Amino acid sequence: MKSRRYPDRATRRDVLQIGMGAALAGALFPTRVLPAEAMLARPIPSSGEALPVIGLGTSRVFDVGDDEAGRSACRAVLEALRAGGATLVDSSPMYRSAEEVAGDLAAELQLTDQLFWATKVWADGAAAGIEQMEDSMRLFDTQQIDLMQVHNLRDWQTHMPVLRDWKAEGRIRYIGITHFRAAAFDDLERVINATELDFVQLNYSIAEREAEERLLPLCADKGIATLINRPFARGALFAAVEGRQVPQWAAEFGAVSWGQFFLKFILSHPAATCLIPATRKARHMVDNVGAGFGPLPDQEQRRKMITFMQSL
Repeated sequence: MKSRRYPDRATRRDVLQIGMGAALAGALFPTRVLPAEAMLARPIPSSGEALPVIGLGTSRVFDVGDDEAGRSACRAVLEALRAGGATLVDSSPMYRSAEEVAGDLAAELQLTDQLFWATKVWADGAAAGIEQMEDSMRLFDTQQIDLMQVHNLRDWQTHMPVLRDWKAEGRIRYIGITHFRAAAFDDLERVINATELDFVQLNYSIAEREAEERLLPLCADKGIATLINRPFARGALFAAVEGRQVPQWAAEFGAVSWGQFFLKFILSHPAATCLIPATRKARHMVDNVGAGFGPLPDQEQRRKMITFMQSL
């Protein structure tokens, strides 16, 4: 089993020292300065393990196959992720070559044992699911997946007993379920109430706030960690603010970009454990990491953010 060499939390000094090359340092400074305190980390309720609040999604963006330019861009993203103190990389067999690309690049960068690997089973039937999970372990070059999730609840009744067996055997550390649409929240809620889970992955953003109504409170009540997908509503949030400057009052909670404005809104909900924005651009990864430092909006500021976005 892989060791855990990374610190639970990264300080500003760590950000500068953990594998950051000159190009990444230039991308980070002087455009923004990380505060001296550590990146925010939140506990996984089922274990107490601290997880940095910013991670990386690989859907679409890491599906570059053998393309050298694409792999070079993804490599820089992984360097920026780790340099910023983040660890979680989320993928799936559904994302075509993304698992292979992430695994290959992590090995090249000697980051395999430093990352928190989250992936999914996306198949019908136990045999097909087992084959997928074994493929994921091979592609990540690890004997233990940190988090295995049933993708979009596909055949979850079949896969969940297998996931529990693998967890008991130490082949996976945590188990969970995922979806990316609010229309599936009723189904997610039924599964949450029917079985024991470590993680639930779901969509939540300032534009898609349905998770606030039931699922985020339910996960908090049941001691389930959350991974937040679609934090930018598939780019719709950036389109909404195109040509506009970040409000000056956003500096009160340390948001110096629209990306940080949107991510800090999500992080200000205490039931949001880790956010997984997808990107193939290192400068965006650096900016995303920045949202994990400094203050977060309070309830009054959250309301102000919502009102501002609704006024556009």
